[in-house]
Amino acid sequence: MVSVTRRAALVIAAAAFAAPLVGAVPALAAPVPVAEPAPGQSSPPPGEVIFVEVTPSTVEPGFLVGIRASCRDNSVPATVVSDAFGRVQVQPQRGLLTASPMVNERTRPGNYRVKLECPSGQTASTMLQVVKRVAPSRGPATGFGGSAGVGLGGLLVPMGLALTLAGAAVGVVASRRPRTVRGAARR
Repeated sequence: MVSVTRRAALVIAAAAFAAPLVGAVPALAAPVPVAEPAPGQSSPPPGEVIFVEVTPSTVEPGFLVGIRASCRDNSVPATVVSDAFGRVQVQPQRGLLTASPMVNERTRPGNYRVKLECPSGQTASTMLQVVKRVAPSRGPATGFGGSAGVGLGGLLVPMGLALTLAGAAVGVVASRRPRTVRGAARR
């Protein structure tokens, strides 16, 4: 009987500690209120949002960037203008306007405005950062990799071929020599 009482006490204690937690779960799971437009204003439909995005937003001269844009009517092309890559026409694709221009090789490092001009007159803009082109380094001179010069590297294949042919010739000569048996009498 004593063990039953202890078990009952443990169950009651666990329920007492768990009750506040169980009561808190519905409060945590409550829906988050969403901001609604002010009275008299309506939220724009997803197709009417006007924006322009450039990816990556940081790039070196001579690299491609992806442009993703949206006008009120994404079924007709629009124009994107920037000093980094010039004037580009964005084409309709999967409900958005897209293009992939190359940043001019002679573009100096700095921040460049990228402006979307919709056919209906709306505009949107974003920024593109062009950074200085950096030449990759050779890496650390830790042995044969980074510090290996021209040296004998060009002779490895010809020397290996010559040794293989020499070994084959020795094998042929050795196989054609007459063999003598030890202990046999000489005539």
